[in-house]
Amino acid sequence: MVLRIGHRPQRDPRLTTHLALASRALGAERLWVHPGDPELEERLRSVAREWGGRFAVEAVTDWRRAIRNWNGLVVHLTMYGEPFERALASLPPDVPILLVVGGAKVPADLYRLADRNVAVGSQPHSEVAAAALALDRLTTPPDAREFSGARRRIVPQAAGKRVRVRPLGSP
Repeated sequence: MVLRIGHRPQRDPRLTTHLALASRALGAERLWVHPGDPELEERLRSVAREWGGRFAVEAVTDWRRAIRNWNGLVVHLTMYGEPFERALASLPPDVPILLVVGGAKVPADLYRLADRNVAVGSQPHSEVAAAALALDRLTTPPDAREFSGARRRIVPQAAGKRVRVRPLGSP
């Protein structure tokens, strides 16, 4: 699960879409967005319909309450905090994790609400890159995941592009 706080629908639709796509491809099943963005939600529903798998984008009206009510660990991905590799390696293996990424100005109380503040490089970076790195370490390798119900599937090959398309209405 990934929580994106500070989304600005007028300025960030492409960045948050990339965050959602990377999160989906790397094993997250849900992205909470604060504030909500109905257009983003529809774009991602369309991706899931075409490419399969379970993935939902949901609006969160109060991100602080969402964090407090999370039944697991809250890991804030930031450029400040514990070193990335060491912090992720020390997370308990069977506890649900909420990865939190912010926008340009992260509210100070996020650092207090998070169970862990994890520094992804200790340099300015993209929240997409931070989430992708964390999900890569914390989830099943992409080739082992099944995106059930896909209408489109990429056929892996060394050169060229090949997509298998299942006709509408077929199993």
